[in-house]
Amino acid sequence: MDFNPSCKDKKKTIDQSVLLCCKIFISESRNRGVLDAIEQAARLNPETVIVNKFEDRAYNRVRYTLVSYVVQDITGSAIYSPLQQAVLAMVEAAFGAINLELHSGTHPRLGVVDDILFHPLARASLDEAAWLAKAVAADIANRFQVPVFLYAAAHPTGKALDTIRRELGYYRPNFMGNQWAGWTMPDMLLEKPDEGPSEVSRARGITMIGARPWVALYNIPILSTDFSVARRIARMVSARGGGLPTVQTLGLVHGEDSTEIACMLLEPNQIGADRVQNQVEMLAAEEGVEVEKGYFTDFSPEMIIEKYMNLTSAQRD
Repeated sequence: MDFNPSCKDKKKTIDQSVLLCCKIFISESRNRGVLDAIEQAARLNPETVIVNKFEDRAYNRVRYTLVSYVVQDITGSAIYSPLQQAVLAMVEAAFGAINLELHSGTHPRLGVVDDILFHPLARASLDEAAWLAKAVAADIANRFQVPVFLYAAAHPTGKALDTIRRELGYYRPNFMGNQWAGWTMPDMLLEKPDEGPSEVSRARGITMIGARPWVALYNIPILSTDFSVARRIARMVSARGGGLPTVQTLGLVHGEDSTEIACMLLEPNQIGADRVQNQVEMLAAEEGVEVEKGYFTDFSPEMIIEKYMNLTSAQRD
């Protein structure tokens, strides 16, 4: 998009708190030079701010949380956000530095840029988040020839992320029974992507892009190396396994001496971390294993807005 709003328009939009948050998950956390290059690419656009980063060396995965504003036309429709170019710059840097065939970790993934999720913040709408998700999806597919699958509000029928992942074999480890390494899927996808080719680059893989209301990510360490125990607990906690509604979970190996329950809380105001923690502790006790207090991998929406405002204010000063 070539629209360049005036400084007056930008200031007005920021004052109105029409903000979008982007979480971008990249399959790398062990190579500092690669992460530095990705972060440098994001900083080329000063109107997009990295408000948080979560690295996990065992998973070999990093998540960046970015925020910027949305410009609307006189009808109130979104027409521009600096997030678009910042995300594309990070994607380009990631594709240029990471080869999925050489990647391994204990967290599932299907691509170098595995997942990009947009959330509305403050006065922004879900429609605006979906608009940007679809624009970024088209850009990535066209520029990098990567298959892109849309999910949630970005998908025409609201298809769920876990449904798409299950269809593509995301949850099936392909190394040592509990890890993911290289690329083992067919080079031609059986499922047609929403954007981009059906032929997959083994070096880049597939990208998922979605938009939805806020999702909380909460991980609970299990003091056991028994992967099967972690998987059983994860399944019994999840909505799919008959556990807590709107909770999705993964039981994963996490380092040499522990496992972990990675939880996605789709409606954290309804089913929160405390309830999930209690359920995991109860099930772990039945299995005879101990559990540590869980941790969020990102700030709350309110804290993210506050950090964004503080950082942009410091830049202006």
